[in-house]
Amino acid sequence: MKLITFTESDRTRIGLLQDGQIIDLSEVAPALPKDMLAFLEAGDAGMQEAANHLDATPHFSVDDVVIEAPMKRPPKILAIGLNYRAHAEESNMEIPKFPVVFTKQATSANGPYEPIHSPEETNMLDYEGELGIVIGKRCRRVSKADANKVIAGFCILNDVSVREWQFLATPPQFTMGKSWDTHSPFGPAIVTPDEVDPHNLMLRTFVNDALRQETNTDDLIFNCYDIIEFLSTAFTLEPGDVIATGTPSGVGAAMQPLGTLQLGDRVKVEIQGLGFIENEVIAEPDTAFIQ
Repeated sequence: MKLITFTESDRTRIGLLQDGQIIDLSEVAPALPKDMLAFLEAGDAGMQEAANHLDATPHFSVDDVVIEAPMKRPPKILAIGLNYRAHAEESNMEIPKFPVVFTKQATSANGPYEPIHSPEETNMLDYEGELGIVIGKRCRRVSKADANKVIAGFCILNDVSVREWQFLATPPQFTMGKSWDTHSPFGPAIVTPDEVDPHNLMLRTFVNDALRQETNTDDLIFNCYDIIEFLSTAFTLEPGDVIATGTPSGVGAAMQPLGTLQLGDRVKVEIQGLGFIENEVIAEPDTAFIQ
């Protein structure tokens, strides 16, 4: 299944995406939650009920709706650094012996086709196309052998990075550099594990149609199951948590001359079997507020 969150006629709800058509689960399965996070928290019963309607007549075309981020606010956005061999090499870093973990704040979540804000504090805004894991079960100390049982599905994520904060600050500020509002566009769907092999997918990132990143996920140093085992050793994973598994070589900061993002650039990340996300870089609007 390809599970999506979409808005139509000012109403946001969840549905099934099939070949550019959408089955509105609020119509065919009205007892299901309308919110993706609540749906994932319903567990296997909710998944099975949604699967019962895969043959339903679609209600909308993707052109009739707005595809939103699967979840407006994931409980956690976790990320793995230096997790492709070629990316570690281009960064002049040793292959890590354990996953390099950092967090992106939940408020950085953004829709798959919404603009990315470039703040005035950066001249080195960068892209990182990544495979995302969406957790489907509350879990702790999950073995690698059982890790597949806690995955709701997979998505695409762009780990947008403010490189000045990430690397050039003293000391380096990974959380700040990775967590600006809008800097985690993800989606367009949560694709259930029965549809894809996460460790054999082609990933490509384009900037203004120019190919920047191209790899197969078989180059991951730590695969999806390794990552879940490692993370769940320390803390509980919850339904709706999103894990970005790392980016391949080809980031803008490693290019000569620099290939970091400029206003008006469009970044497209596509992964085999998962679709694509595409976001335009715009100047950050006045976002100051106190409520």
